Amino acid sequence: MSTPLWAPTPEQVERANVTRFIRERVQPLGGAAAEVTDSASLHRWSVAEPARFWGAMWEFGEVVADAREGAPPWDEVLVGGDRMAPPDPVLGPRWFTGARLNFAENLLRYRDDREALVLWTERGMQRRMTYRELALQVASFAGFLRRSGVVAGDRVAGFMPNIPEAVVAMLATASIGALWSSCSPDFGVAGVLDRFGQIEPKILVTADGYRYGGSPVDSLERVRAFVEALPSIEHVVVVPHLRTGGFSESVPVLVMHRAIGWEAALADGAGEPLRFERLPFDHPLYVMYSSGTTGLPKCMVHGAGGTLLQHLKELVLHTDLRRDDRIIYYTTCGWMMWNWMVSSLAVGATIVLYDGAPILRNRSVMWDLVAQEKVTVFGTSARWIALTEKEGRRPRETHDLSSLRALLSTGSPLAPASFDYVYDAVKPDVRLSSISGGTDIISCFALGEPTLPVYRGELQTRGYGMAVAVFDESGHAVVGERGELVCTAPFPSMPVRFWNDDDGGKYRAAYFEAYPGVWRHGDWAELTEHGGLVITGRSDATLNPAGVRIGTAEIYRQVERLPEVVESVVIGQDIQTKRGADLRIVLFVRLREGLTLDDPMRERIRREIRERTTPHHVPKKIIQVPDIPRTISGKITELAVREVVHGRAVKNVDALANPEALEYFRDLAELRS
Repeated sequence: MSTPLWAPTPEQVERANVTRFIRERVQPLGGAAAEVTDSASLHRWSVAEPARFWGAMWEFGEVVADAREGAPPWDEVLVGGDRMAPPDPVLGPRWFTGARLNFAENLLRYRDDREALVLWTERGMQRRMTYRELALQVASFAGFLRRSGVVAGDRVAGFMPNIPEAVVAMLATASIGALWSSCSPDFGVAGVLDRFGQIEPKILVTADGYRYGGSPVDSLERVRAFVEALPSIEHVVVVPHLRTGGFSESVPVLVMHRAIGWEAALADGAGEPLRFERLPFDHPLYVMYSSGTTGLPKCMVHGAGGTLLQHLKELVLHTDLRRDDRIIYYTTCGWMMWNWMVSSLAVGATIVLYDGAPILRNRSVMWDLVAQEKVTVFGTSARWIALTEKEGRRPRETHDLSSLRALLSTGSPLAPASFDYVYDAVKPDVRLSSISGGTDIISCFALGEPTLPVYRGELQTRGYGMAVAVFDESGHAVVGERGELVCTAPFPSMPVRFWNDDDGGKYRAAYFEAYPGVWRHGDWAELTEHGGLVITGRSDATLNPAGVRIGTAEIYRQVERLPEVVESVVIGQDIQTKRGADLRIVLFVRLREGLTLDDPMRERIRREIRERTTPHHVPKKIIQVPDIPRTISGKITELAVREVVHGRAVKNVDALANPEALEYFRDLAELRS
């Protein structure tokens, strides 16, 4: 058994929220629950008795809902728990039937003078907002929405940078029972229409622009273009984020759909009391979107109660978040990690929002933020950690990180070498938690745990209440072998439905066709002897040379160890040989500025891969490219590269942050030999 990179002290275990949860809410239930003493036994029990576990989590999270004298605020915790795909309004699975709550009310349970939101940009700290101020703004904007005719079930869309107004607008929308849906403002017109065009929002909230990498980016021309194609929009609310002079009648967006400035909208709703529509547990809250790189994005509708309860579990038990914590996740408003981070308000923590580029040429802006704001929980992407290492940053030597307790990473598998880097160059006593889930579940299948050790290259544990397993090709659960990541039992944050999917056909096709009645998530993974998880890439991007299935992350981990390589993307290219159709591995690398790929470097890369994996992993072709395409949320898109290499059209290039990079992969002479 390998040696952990970090392990909690007995004092840390004793103070952990999950320890208190076991003692106060689980063991008193009696029966098998009385035997729960640690993380492993808690996970076993939570999967074996999901109704008792989630009922205990509701109480521990102090969910605000309609009360019933002498009885729980629900009829049954779980109906139809033996079903999974998709949720049926009669047969199930349905959670907390009869309960009535409001998501925003649970996030605004604190209304004092403690900081709720702090905004940072590339220029440093900009604004601070207390819980009292947040509640007042939510009340005013909800008043504006109500006066504009918004009712429960309507859609409000955000085309916003990661600023406080986005949080206010979301909470105001949720307080009414309307649905919030947002896109990052770096989406193009077609990408926005592919998303908002499906859900037909009544109100659009947009900023006039944002700054990225020191440059201003105007949003209003794109807004005008897509609003003209969205006849459902009745009002456009414009936040003056880029233009410091405020909302002016000279702003060209005024020609559209009764546009109004943010301050005017707040003034219109001023004096309205803060009130919340309490609705059924599964009442829709968010519409989230798949990446859309292979077709029109899927619109996943997430319910208020399931989102709230799952986020409380992950923030309180798995992240160990408390009222006095300060948390940031580097994200855009178009990535589910924004929704996850904002749920920290339910704990009463302070959220630090960041709008801008995460890496600036001459400044470690994110580490500045962590140090100056005394951040305790810092979340970012695996790619950002790898690039920070490539730049030679050693923040433990340049910044005071004494407050930092947990470092979270997601977006792609975190390489073992990045674990080494964090404990060497960032902080030796930080809990490094690689987490993985998705927009599909607006939460995690596997993530951190404050009472467990951290092992190199592993996610610490499967989520409590999540029946996560790894299946081999014949559908048998395996440990210590790679296979499909699945979930075999229902959980509260499954989508309540897909938009415009009345018969559930899209829902079933997305997750349940490979293994009937079992959620197939699309990750290639391995359960470890520690009870942790290793994810080696998307299963639809796994390579299969000579019949051997290889996760792409297994190759990335070796290639990106080399200091010359900034990042890489690997695909399988279909070829014809004398024996017939076959597949060969092709690796594309982006090198440090000024370097050129030559034969000695190719051989070094091949040797590194061969010695650390197997001969099957070694690429047949290694090609240098100046850039690699990635989605708006920063994920490298292997599927889009594969389509271009094979001469097929990429169906939705507007879902990419840098679609021009696809041209580097088109009609390459090196791939014709």
